[in-house]
Amino acid sequence: MNGGSLSQKGSYGTLPCYGKLSNIARKQSSKTLPVSSRDKERVLLVVCRCLGRKRVALLLLVALALLVFIWGSFTVSRETTSPTDRPTDSIHFDNSDIISHPSVACRSRANSTLDHPCHKFALPPPPPSSGRRFGPRSCPVCYISAEQARASIPCTSSASPVLHNLTYVIDENPIKIESHGGSEFGGYPSLKQRNEAFDLQESMTVHCGFVKGNRPGHQTGFDIDETDLMKLEEFHKVIVASAIFGNYDIIQQPKDISEAARKNVPFYMFIDEETEIYLKNSSTLDSNMKIGLWRIIVVHNIPYTDARRNGKVPKLLLHRLLPNVKYSIWIDGKLQLVVDPYQVIERFLWQQNASFAISRHYHRFDVFEEADANKAAGKCDNSSIDYQIEFYTKEGLSPYSKAKLPITSDVPEGCVIIREHIPITNLFTCLWFNEVDRFTARDQLSFSTVRDKIMAKVDWNINMFLDCERRNFVIQAYHKDLLDHMPRPVAHVFQHPPPLHHDSLAGRNPGKNSRRGRDRRSGSRQHRKPAAGNREKQAFL
Repeated sequence: MNGGSLSQKGSYGTLPCYGKLSNIARKQSSKTLPVSSRDKERVLLVVCRCLGRKRVALLLLVALALLVFIWGSFTVSRETTSPTDRPTDSIHFDNSDIISHPSVACRSRANSTLDHPCHKFALPPPPPSSGRRFGPRSCPVCYISAEQARASIPCTSSASPVLHNLTYVIDENPIKIESHGGSEFGGYPSLKQRNEAFDLQESMTVHCGFVKGNRPGHQTGFDIDETDLMKLEEFHKVIVASAIFGNYDIIQQPKDISEAARKNVPFYMFIDEETEIYLKNSSTLDSNMKIGLWRIIVVHNIPYTDARRNGKVPKLLLHRLLPNVKYSIWIDGKLQLVVDPYQVIERFLWQQNASFAISRHYHRFDVFEEADANKAAGKCDNSSIDYQIEFYTKEGLSPYSKAKLPITSDVPEGCVIIREHIPITNLFTCLWFNEVDRFTARDQLSFSTVRDKIMAKVDWNINMFLDCERRNFVIQAYHKDLLDHMPRPVAHVFQHPPPLHHDSLAGRNPGKNSRRGRDRRSGSRQHRKPAAGNREKQAFL
């Protein structure tokens, strides 16, 4: 039927000669065609004479369009009503939302970057130096749409090299046997246990916090109410998490979040009791324990006296608190997410075939320089920093150099972590947390040691993207203590000039004075006009 339609469409150019051709055909076929064919031809000739050639052409066009419409409607109806004919490239995320994206949905990971819209995207060159010193800034990042990003969630998990089964140490009564053995919450792992944890096997059991029970958050320290625990144990493909302890930051609301993410991506904010009191007194916490998009999770029995160290628990052990999550984005409490989470994960994980992504520090690449900067800023006790660096140096830590390429930096900007929850990434954050628990809370100092020890054993790497790219999807605010000490903005008071008194004009020549005043005002306007024109020209240059 389609072939007939195409051929009719191709013969429209011969319609003006249709009358002559029909006469010839009538003479040649009158002897050979059956009676029914002759009758049909007579009817056609009558129609042609009555309506004219142009009207016949128009009728044929209308008939052809009607035929194509009926055939297309029948085809679409058959495909949409048959439950077995659903396209294989559609992803069914929930009961009411099916997204079809043939170019990106359910692609194999090996070919996921081919023909990607952002495959050839390159950063523009930096602006020319003007002699002025600028601080860190954002740079352009190529994202696909939020709908496309959601449709491109990989169908299978990334491969976890060597390690396939990871379990965690449970010890209801941990005993400290070494001076730098960490905390009770971490289980006081010995140096021998620490070193053995870097020897990767197919199945492993390691210290990873929460040692006093087999259900993190339930009588393990860092305790969470049962209702919240059940919420955290739900299955989700993507979540966003953050934390504020010690009332240290002000909650920042995400923006530019798609409707699909608002519906399907939970935003969890972990807080302690001190922060909860502040939020309740400020009337920002509603009865559903939500502030905007954030679902507030109150933590009791926090394991450390240092608020920043308490924040490392959800930051690095998120897979233990949310055991049924596939992908997560961690942002520090001072940050505001301004790009859809599906777009962020697609850009820095799925597009890169990575399972862990973190931005590099905008200025420092070397751990020794980072340690000196921490001491200069008073971030931690100097002797503790020195002890940690000396320990790592004895293990082989050396200053960063180009010899470590393709590793681009030893120092992360650790306020954002984008990860897939698989055994190898879970092991990495467990061992990273153990270093933070044993040494200082400055996780930038221990990051490269844990990374390099794991990479020496297995073929696995981390996507360390540019810090300016991170600043594209999060906006950094000040910590609350800095805001409290900032001076209040001073309201400007405009004082009007005192009114002129008529007495002051007494004894003067009114005409002369008024004339001179007009001349001065007129002259001043004449001088201001060119100046204004010059400013407008400069504005367009």
